[in-house]
Amino acid sequence: MWLCVSFKGGNSRGDSMYWGLDYPPLTAYHSKLCGIVANLMNPDWVALNTSRGYESYNHKLFMRATVLVADIFIYIVAVIAFVGITLKKYSSYEQVLLTTMLLSYPGLILIDHGHFQYNCISLGFTLFSTVFMMRQYHCISSMFFVLALNYKQMELYHSFPFFFYLLSVSWKQKTWLQSVVKLGGIGSTVIATFIISWLPFLKSLESAQLVVQRLFPFNRGLFEDKVANVWCAVSVVVKIKNLISQPQMVQLCLLSTVVACLPSCFDLLRNGTRKKFLYSMINCSLAFFLFSYQVHEKSILIPATSVCLILWMNPMAASWFLVISTFSMYPLLVRDGQSTSYFSLVILYVMLASFLCKSQSYSRWTKLVVCS
Repeated sequence: MWLCVSFKGGNSRGDSMYWGLDYPPLTAYHSKLCGIVANLMNPDWVALNTSRGYESYNHKLFMRATVLVADIFIYIVAVIAFVGITLKKYSSYEQVLLTTMLLSYPGLILIDHGHFQYNCISLGFTLFSTVFMMRQYHCISSMFFVLALNYKQMELYHSFPFFFYLLSVSWKQKTWLQSVVKLGGIGSTVIATFIISWLPFLKSLESAQLVVQRLFPFNRGLFEDKVANVWCAVSVVVKIKNLISQPQMVQLCLLSTVVACLPSCFDLLRNGTRKKFLYSMINCSLAFFLFSYQVHEKSILIPATSVCLILWMNPMAASWFLVISTFSMYPLLVRDGQSTSYFSLVILYVMLASFLCKSQSYSRWTKLVVCS
């Protein structure tokens, strides 16, 4: 059965409907680890059943600290690694400037540290995967992407670019035997990482099915609240859910998403380069955000993080996208009482973006060899 662990109490004997996890296994393991640490600090924080509704200053401080720790040891390290690889031939000043821009994206700060999420972990794993992809360590890159996917299933937004780029790399080997070996190594890494991640849930078919059902809750509806995607915009004029059934809507979303992804993916397969890979990450993640089923406002963080990776190539367009993506989450942020934080961070980010666009180094950044 689903591993039900949380800060507010619960284990396999708990009420999964009260605090059940609807994310892949790595999130459960992380929650359990946090629960173990919390239990050592104060057992009342995670006492089974009795901790429901428990609130205290120290408890909230601990919960916020867990996000900060994850941010420091995963996402921030991944950003530094990416910048170090991308701008390795340039000065420390230039590297610090771009690192600051990547870490100052208001959307991720507001959601993870204000709305209280752990998107920094899955996005950090994806960023690590991208770093190793740039370095052509394809098996390690595959492992990190599978870890990202097994922390939050929304990383499916990035699955097409990784699949088609790795397929292209395998296809371009000198001989068919080398292609088979390359593809076999990547495939074995993916399968092994999945098996290890899902091992506790592979004891029975029922256990694995229960996890999958919680990962894809189609009964929640087409989209969440005021999300900036196609279906939400269309619903203002036409209530699609009143015209077609829910299963048909799922099929329509799947078809629309795949069709929107295919041009970028085919181009990546035909003539894949590292630069095209970065742009394909943006194209496909946006296609998922705009057309897929059950989209949440904060899902825009996935395309936005991809856009962060091309800040050095097109700072003006990328910066505006990041500001607008944060604005798209404003209704969610207002409900959390984050209006002041929102305006403060966005104004600061616009100032940083303005400085970046005026930087004399910009003309050199567009000539980087690593993503050619």
